[in-house]
Parts: sequence; structure tokens; C-alpha cells
Amino acid sequence: MSAKPRRRWLRWAALLALFCLLLLAKGYWNATRDPVVRTATVAVADWPAGQAPLKVLLISDTHVAGPDMPPERLARIVGELNRLRPDIILVAGDLVSAKRIATHIYTADEVVAPLAGLQAPLGVVAAPGNHDHWFEPDALRGALERHGLRVLQNEAVKLGPLIVGGVDDEHSGHDDVPATLAVMDRLGKGIPLILSHSPDIVPAVKRPVAAILAGHTHCGQIRFPLIGALTYVSRYGDRFACGDINDDGQRVFVGAGLGTSLLPLRYLTLPDAWLITLEPKDPRR
Repeated sequence: MSAKPRRRWLRWAALLALFCLLLLAKGYWNATRDPVVRTATVAVADWPAGQAPLKVLLISDTHVAGPDMPPERLARIVGELNRLRPDIILVAGDLVSAKRIATHIYTADEVVAPLAGLQAPLGVVAAPGNHDHWFEPDALRGALERHGLRVLQNEAVKLGPLIVGGVDDEHSGHDDVPATLAVMDRLGKGIPLILSHSPDIVPAVKRPVAAILAGHTHCGQIRFPLIGALTYVSRYGDRFACGDINDDGQRVFVGAGLGTSLLPLRYLTLPDAWLITLEPKDPRR
């Protein structure tokens, strides 16, 4: 190869390397941005008399690990989310990430400690995700409970006017929707909510609830124009891909998550949290 074609090839190679570097930098910058707070309102029938509207904060997929989500970053995000003054906070699993390219894997207590700063009058409730089961599930549950968070694994609890059912992770085969619904029934009347890491449990919920709240899909995490998302990690494809979904009359909220899985990159999907206002349904509608 003569000198001139060689220089031309080197220039193109340098431009390609620069483009790839800028693309990676953009993806990492997206992944480490502060979460977008998305809002929605759910009108609930059979609203308890005299009950004021309630604000539910949904967060998911914190995926604490280096380099993109050290505990210090999560603690700062928690401080910002507390300013929303939610009545209850629901954490839809995948607290940890053990991705192979992680620069640091934290202990269960280090992963959970920032969540201890979450503040809500009705408390903070968490349901495990697949990464939690693949990491140290007993240690994570113990750390959550020591820090005052309630963990629900195919269980339910009544918190004020709310009945919250927490379904264990479907992706790793730990879910039991019928058992969760049975416990909810035994708790009596209330505004029913279901928390789950994966939205794939939705078809198994055979009766309507005020809302089903989940994460897991990351809203695709890595999406490109024309191509779309590489995967939603769901056997239902894009049915429960992202956001505020009306699935045959059932309201479902799927968060993009705060952290990342596999790669510390995001394209066309920013970190987010959902602030959902529950209010009485207008009988005239």
C-alpha cells in the first residue's frame, strides 16, 4: 500500500475511533443523568370516604455498582426524590448489579444503605428482582429490613388506606400471583396496588387493581432510531415495554429504572421515576 492510501485509511480509522468514543461517552452520560420524574393520575373507584389523594413514588432497577451507580450517587438521587413528598414509595427490585465490566461490586449493606434515606409517611416497600436473587437475596432482604424497608415476596401489607401486594421476581421463577392476591383478600377493604419487578406478571392478575407497578425492562435501555430497543427482556415483547400502559383496562406503570444492566450505557431511554397520584373516580364519568 502506497503512502497516500495508507494515510487516507488511517484518517478514516481515526474518525471511526473518534465516533465510537463519542458514542460511548454519550451513552454513559445518558446513564448517569439525574432521573426524569414522570407523573400520572389514577382515578380509583370505591375511594375511602374522606381520604385525600395519595402520591405513590415508583423507583426501580437501582443496580448499584461501579462505575455508573455508586452508593453516593444513589444517596444523592434519594435526597432529590424525597423533595416530591410522596405518601408511599415502592421499589421494584434489582437493587444490585454484578455486571462483568463493573468497576466495583458493593456489599449488600452498601447497596441498601442509600435507600434508608427514603422518606414517606406510609413507608417504603420493596419487591426483589432477578439480579437480587442472583446476588445475595437473604443478605439484601436482611439489610432492607434493618434499614426499615418492608420486603414483600408473594406477600401483602395494609398501609393506611392502601393494600400493597408484592410479587416476587417472575424472571427468575419466584413469583406467585395467586398467593399474593389471596393475602391481599385477607387484609380486607382498601385501595389495591401490586408491586412486582417484572411486568410479565400482569396477565396472571385476573382481577383489576388500582395499579400494577414494575420495572425490569429499563424501557429498552439501549434503543436506536429505526431499529428500536435491542430487548425489553420480556416474553411479551413490547406489550409492557415502558411507561403508563392501559392493558385491557388495567393501569400498569413500568419504570426505566435508575441504574443500568450489563452495560453502563443508555440511548433514547433516560433514567426515570414515576410519581403517581391516586384520587377518587368521578362517578359522573
